[in-house]
Amino acid sequence: MIFNPQHECMENGARKKLQLANLKNLAETLYERVPFYRKKMDALGVRSRDIHTLEDIEKLPFTTKDDLRELYPHGLLACPKDRIVEVHMSSGTTGKPVVDEYSRNDINIWREAMARTLAGGGCTKDDIVQNCYGYGLFTGGPGAHYGAMTIGAEVLPMSSGNTARQLMVMQDFGSTMLTCTPSYALFMAEEAAEAGIDLRKLPINKGCFGAEPWSENMRKEIETRYNMKAYDIYGLTEIIGPGVSFECEAQNGLHVNEDLFYPEIIDPQTGKTLPRGEKGELVFTTLTKEGTPLLRYRTRDITYFMDEPCECGRTTVRMHRLFGRTDDMLIIRGVNVFPSQIEHALFAIEGTEPAYLIVVNRGESHLDDIELQVEVKQEFFSDETRRLEELRSRIEGELKSKLQISVKVKLVEPKTIERSIGKAKRVIDNRKI
Repeated sequence: MIFNPQHECMENGARKKLQLANLKNLAETLYERVPFYRKKMDALGVRSRDIHTLEDIEKLPFTTKDDLRELYPHGLLACPKDRIVEVHMSSGTTGKPVVDEYSRNDINIWREAMARTLAGGGCTKDDIVQNCYGYGLFTGGPGAHYGAMTIGAEVLPMSSGNTARQLMVMQDFGSTMLTCTPSYALFMAEEAAEAGIDLRKLPINKGCFGAEPWSENMRKEIETRYNMKAYDIYGLTEIIGPGVSFECEAQNGLHVNEDLFYPEIIDPQTGKTLPRGEKGELVFTTLTKEGTPLLRYRTRDITYFMDEPCECGRTTVRMHRLFGRTDDMLIIRGVNVFPSQIEHALFAIEGTEPAYLIVVNRGESHLDDIELQVEVKQEFFSDETRRLEELRSRIEGELKSKLQISVKVKLVEPKTIERSIGKAKRVIDNRKI
């Protein structure tokens, strides 16, 4: 289902014309109203009058998460404070939180973006959406809620946690769509299996999952356990929340709502724009926001753009599913390793459970070592030791082949690794770097 054919299927020339007009307006607004951007633009000697083509966006300054933290709480506000109707922010676990302040029009933009997103996953007014993203200052719950309501679907605002109740409601209310983090979807599936609930026999048949990176093999695991179609969605608090890009029924890249958010791919080291198709760091400019719009925000997420036409009929550019983040990347003995690479290899091996933990240490020899703790299906622990050793050797061999480094694998029993109702914690780095 295409929620807004006018914009999602717009001819590319018309879309670029719209993007350029909004970009010039944004650059002028930020120069006039936000001292931070005025100072940045003055330093570069650039104003909105210097923007003649979309490629001229390279003349404008970047914005980083550090900038947002330093400007906490209202340093990026670009409209009068009395026009702000809602505020969201990150958890702030590594410092001051980043803040997103919304005008009424910003909320309407968010509703639109999330309606497109959920519709891409098949949501219609006839669906019952069980929304298990967290509510409150986190953007996940409210974003999915707004989108489902805009479509006209029935929303069950469950928030995260209380899994037994989640499963009861899923059965009693006949939920047809699930929205949550992929790790929580798998956790619910584990709890359902222990409770004797066969999720495959329930009406739930599709889900939109995001807020953390996940692999194709993790998608297959979710789809098998629920007998559903599992769609990837992408967003971040700094830009608007979820709704920045989404998969359609083709499940071949995520369509960017590029009339609302202008995307770029840059070299993370040099900041130079990369040609279409090359992998690099994802950057967004919020073209239509009023509260806290951003110029060229560096997401730290690694992907590339896909320009070939999509069978769904949308003409928006697609981004490949994330490969990881520049700040999540582990450098082990000179080799760049992303947790998503480990997950992808791991989920392809039969006998493992969808729970793992990467522990990085630096030994007395000053060399880095990775230990991968992996949950194994219960039958392996009740079987002969030889089967466990064969499985461990197979995992180590597969990882050595894929990563070109040695990984020590520790097999643990089911439910040993701590679960999370929000974003899963996959890495513990004990090095003092």
